[in-house]
Amino acid sequence: MKKHGSPSPSRYFTTFLAFLLSTPVVRAADSDDLLFSDEAVPWEEIGENFPERPALVTEVIEDLVFKSNRERKEIIKKQNETGEDLNPPERKTIFGANPFLNSGSIFPGYEMPGGAVWQPTVVIYGTYRIAAQHFDNGLTDSSDEIATRLDLFTNIYLTPTERILFSIRPLDDRGKFTSYDFGSNGGFDEEFNARIRSLYFEGDFGELFPNLDPNDTKNLDYGFAVGRMPLNFQDGIMINDSMDAFGITSASMFNFGASASRLTALVAWNEINRGDNSLDDDASLYGLFYAADYAKSTYEIDLAYIHSDNAHAGDGLYAGIGQTRRFGKLNSTLRANFSYALDDEGPAIDTGALLFSQLSRTMNYNFDIAYLNTFVGLGNYTSAARDPSVGGPIGGINGLLFGAVGLGRYGSALSNQSNEAVGAALGYQHFLDGNFSKRQIIAEIGGRISTDGNSRSGGGISLGYQHAIDQHGILRLDSFVAAYDDGNTGTGVRVEYSFQF
Repeated sequence: MKKHGSPSPSRYFTTFLAFLLSTPVVRAADSDDLLFSDEAVPWEEIGENFPERPALVTEVIEDLVFKSNRERKEIIKKQNETGEDLNPPERKTIFGANPFLNSGSIFPGYEMPGGAVWQPTVVIYGTYRIAAQHFDNGLTDSSDEIATRLDLFTNIYLTPTERILFSIRPLDDRGKFTSYDFGSNGGFDEEFNARIRSLYFEGDFGELFPNLDPNDTKNLDYGFAVGRMPLNFQDGIMINDSMDAFGITSASMFNFGASASRLTALVAWNEINRGDNSLDDDASLYGLFYAADYAKSTYEIDLAYIHSDNAHAGDGLYAGIGQTRRFGKLNSTLRANFSYALDDEGPAIDTGALLFSQLSRTMNYNFDIAYLNTFVGLGNYTSAARDPSVGGPIGGINGLLFGAVGLGRYGSALSNQSNEAVGAALGYQHFLDGNFSKRQIIAEIGGRISTDGNSRSGGGISLGYQHAIDQHGILRLDSFVAAYDDGNTGTGVRVEYSFQF
């Protein structure tokens, strides 16, 4: 570790102001840009070409158990075809009397002491991913593997605003995935575990205790959550992690002329992974997160402080400012994030700033999207909290060359660390079948330049393809070729199938 020798935070703030002022001004959308149609559609035809809603896991189980549920589907289908009232039977349930997004009578529920009416419903869902992939960046041994990941969720709805969410990822643990490595020293690597990734309750105080304010005049609508929960702030640049925390939000605010604004106070005390993606059992996090919506923009101002008794980590201050805006067909996101080490500087907490810009535009002649992502790293910016599977501060940003796929040992073609570096990626997303395309191709070219010579510079090109299969599956192909300033080259290719249920 080294003592403070980094530039002062005022330098970073001044640079961010210049960054904002240099942003081109584009005219706002005219009425002709709203793309409204004068075509009248008869109400009988509305939604006739929409695909049928895929059944949830809980509904599939109920239909397997109850024959009458299967018969009910056939009766409803015939009823829709003939227009007759065939009086289908009531749906039988196991996981709650109000099936999610389904037809039928509404269960009256149970009235709680505070006046709330609970109608418990259980929804099980998740995503299974499997990929065959080759990755070689010229620094570490190349990886040839088949890797898997399963995200499994159980959502217990008590009311539309109160729920308990439980999730596990039984095939990966702290950045390591159940996989088979085809290398000479490889073989099968199992990371089976039952570690709880999420288990939290969230609700609204005013909805939990409506008898305290029956006329809704006391402004008791404070949202809150407690437990182990996934947190994401500043598009994952500042915080992208799951931790044990308590948070409370006031959303019914109209400060500074905003059409809506919200303020969240957060305290976290366990399962905090620091800026170097390593777990710090001695860390606690305190944060204030503010967002405000205006007619043309959304602004975010986030502050966080981490205290740690770990001598190898230390305390740190973090701040983030963001603006999201649309100019006609141009979407713009600007972010500036700062970190400041209060103790010794090191991998877990260092002093620096990250300026990030994301621009995208829908083409005039089709539904394709062109985008440009750029970043400037000043000093050694570190995030307040990062999950081991999400890479560096810009690893969660959309894109191919810098993005972290979050599966196996397939890393980013260009480093997604921002320390003393500048980088950009220019991409084009082409939809092969129009607006509701099941197939798309993304091409991207980009580079990263180290400004202090202590990290790797390089450039590369990447090509990706996605194909939706039925209503549950997605086939994804990614590849890249890169060259680095140390004389090495990098290659990567992967085929992934994900099944959402």
